[in-house]
Amino acid sequence: MRTYRLTIAYDGTRYQGWQRQSSTGNTIQGILEEALFRETGLWTEVNGSGRTDAGVHAKGQTASIVLPGKIREQELVQKLNERLPADIRILNACLVRNGFHARKSAVGKVYEYHIDTGEKPDVFTRRFCCHFPRRTDLERMREAAGYLTGTHDFSGYTDKKDAVSSRRTIYDIMISGQDRRIVIEYDGTGFLYHMVRILTGTLLEAGAGIRRPEEAAAALRTGDRSQAGFLAPAKGLFLKEVRYD
Repeated sequence: MRTYRLTIAYDGTRYQGWQRQSSTGNTIQGILEEALFRETGLWTEVNGSGRTDAGVHAKGQTASIVLPGKIREQELVQKLNERLPADIRILNACLVRNGFHARKSAVGKVYEYHIDTGEKPDVFTRRFCCHFPRRTDLERMREAAGYLTGTHDFSGYTDKKDAVSSRRTIYDIMISGQDRRIVIEYDGTGFLYHMVRILTGTLLEAGAGIRRPEEAAAALRTGDRSQAGFLAPAKGLFLKEVRYD
C-alpha cells in the first residue's frame, strides 16, 4: 500500500462543501471518491486537510489517499482529471510516507478573502468576491488586524462551539488593495468554523467606520460572538495553501 498527497483546486460555487454527505453526492470529497472508484474499481477514502463550507473555493486544498500497488504520480493526476468535472482539478500528486494524513499532519494553513467595493458587483468576478460597496480605509483594517494576530482564544470568532479547543495562532494578516479590489490573506496554525469569514466581516466593519479598530479585541476578551463582525459570504473565500513539516 502506498500513500499519496494530492493538491486540489476547485470552484466551490455549485457544491455543498468538501465533506461527503449521505443526503447528497454533490460534495468535493464525494466526487473525488467516485472518480477514484471508477478509475481503480476500489472504494478509497479521500482525507482532506479540512472541511471547506458550501460555496468556498480552493487553490491548494490537500488530501491523502492510500492505494494498492505502485501508480506513477503523473499518471494518477491525468487519469483522475479525465474523470472529474471542469471545476475540480488535481494539480499535483506526490508519494509520501505511510501514516501521512492530510489533516492530522498539517501544521498551518493560508486563506485568501476577496472583496469588491465597487458600486455594482464586477460582472466577471462576482462569483468569487464579497460585494461590499462602501468606502473602506485599509489602514483602519490593518490596525484592527493587529489586535487579531498572535495566539488567542477565538471562541468569539466562530459560529460553532464544540471544538476541543478554540485556541489558535494567527501569524499574519496581510491586507492589500488596488482600485475596487481588496484581498485579505490569513496565515495561521488553523481556523475554526466560520472563523476566517467572521474575521473578514470584523475587519470590513472597522474599515468602513462601523466599529473602531480596537473593538476587534472585544470578542477575544469575552468570547462573545455578538461583539465580532458580520459573517462574510462564502464565495469570497479561498483555501490557498496547506503547510506540512
